[in-house]
Amino acid sequence: MSVISSRIAALAASAVAAALTATALVAGPAVARPAGPTTAAPARVVTEEGPVLGSAAGAVRTFQGIPYAAPPTGERRWKKPQPVRPWSATLDARAPRSACAQPTDQPIAIAGGGGEDCLYLNVTAPARQPVRPLPVIVWIHGGSFTYGDGASYGAAKLAAARQGAVVVTVNYRLGVFGFLSAPGLGASADLGLLDQQAALRWVARNAGAFGGDPRNVTLMGQSGGGYSVCAQLVSPGARGLFGKAIVQSAGCVGPDGSFTREQAEVTGKAVVEASGCREPAAVEACLRGRSTEELVGASVSGHEGFRPVVDGEVLPESPAEAIAAGRFARVPVLHGSTRDEMSGLAGLDEIMTGRPMTAEGYEEQVRQRFGADAPAVLAEYPVGRYVAPGAAWSAVLTDADWSVAALRTQRALARHTSVYAYEFAEESAPYFRGVPRPASFPLGTGHMVDLAYFFENGLFEPLDAAQSGLSDTVVGYWSRFAATGRVNGAGLPRWEPFRVGDGSVQRLASGAVGRTDFAAGHHCAFWEGLSAAR
Repeated sequence: MSVISSRIAALAASAVAAALTATALVAGPAVARPAGPTTAAPARVVTEEGPVLGSAAGAVRTFQGIPYAAPPTGERRWKKPQPVRPWSATLDARAPRSACAQPTDQPIAIAGGGGEDCLYLNVTAPARQPVRPLPVIVWIHGGSFTYGDGASYGAAKLAAARQGAVVVTVNYRLGVFGFLSAPGLGASADLGLLDQQAALRWVARNAGAFGGDPRNVTLMGQSGGGYSVCAQLVSPGARGLFGKAIVQSAGCVGPDGSFTREQAEVTGKAVVEASGCREPAAVEACLRGRSTEELVGASVSGHEGFRPVVDGEVLPESPAEAIAAGRFARVPVLHGSTRDEMSGLAGLDEIMTGRPMTAEGYEEQVRQRFGADAPAVLAEYPVGRYVAPGAAWSAVLTDADWSVAALRTQRALARHTSVYAYEFAEESAPYFRGVPRPASFPLGTGHMVDLAYFFENGLFEPLDAAQSGLSDTVVGYWSRFAATGRVNGAGLPRWEPFRVGDGSVQRLASGAVGRTDFAAGHHCAFWEGLSAAR
């Protein structure tokens, strides 16, 4: 799993400053209200579980901190999500509730570390009453299955786009509470996936109360959230709960973001050992006696410890195997990556030391990473072809660790369902707020920064005028896809569906939206040849 680890570690490497711990929402660019609605929608909504009071601001209504399952605390720790107890008094849903428990050692962590009582979701809907039910987008946040929350992603852009949508952002159990597989612990290793399914069932019950169509649900995620969508495409428990999927910066095929049980138990054994629960017959009782803080402290933090686990039940087989064989929910899929996924990692040393990578340093990095294949990689990516050695290293890492997996995923999916494939390719995208950039080469569009175009999130710098224009375009595509399963519409550049025998995708960049040869641009034939020769 070292390839997946290095891929997702790029996120942390891109965000090395403590300034990234801020998660306050910031205002995004103005977006058009959905066409058709003529009357104000209520800020008080009655769900199947009880009434909730939200708030209205500008073009949207927001309802935060709605429980979709019972608190997984006490005896419910490491139990499958249970129904929430209904309420009769109006629930104040004007502020978010706790994030799920997580370490605080990474810039993308939620300040304070969250808690175990965390199974809440947030709903953003147009402020005006729709003439007809709106499509629903359910957002699964990333963070390597260890960090993050749903409330950090303000969804006004997506909800108030011309097409209009009801957007639901979800918390799910993370790390040691959501994906622990340990000998002696009689619990599912995929509780986080089960939480996501419970949230989807909440949407099926309650989307209509917010103006959404429960029969028109799109599951959307990025990075760890994208890998979650890959897993839900395969999981029997998710069948029928969504009709379209959007996967951003996550390969469902080669590698696919999952662990075997044996791989997962390496982490599980380390957690048990660090918790001091060494008596095999008493592991579960011992772990249940540990506090939230003790278990988080004993867990593996960073970007390598936790993944969905192929357990034979929640996840019967790996997404890669299932999708290659056509054993998945054959819904329309919008899938893609950023052009410079690994630019943050490639520029990390320069940011920290102030010294750009040299040509000799580039060659040394390639030799350390690729061993016997290094001469071929250096010939394919000669340093003189790039503006700086750091840019060459970024291209190598991006193509080896992300681009080939993206193309494999698109080809595997397209054999069985319709696929719209893209590459987010801004020459100069907004970066993480308060974080320096390397001076020797531009970072382009790195891992996660494409989210600045979809959500209001305090991690990112504000969009300039050109970037705001691209934001309107991509939000138009995404909302159109959520509504119809197709992306083309009035005022949007034509986007052709992905074809298995073609390596072309839609390039998304300010002033340059259109078809591009992704396979050639990312040397995919070269990497496939290396893989075949091994």
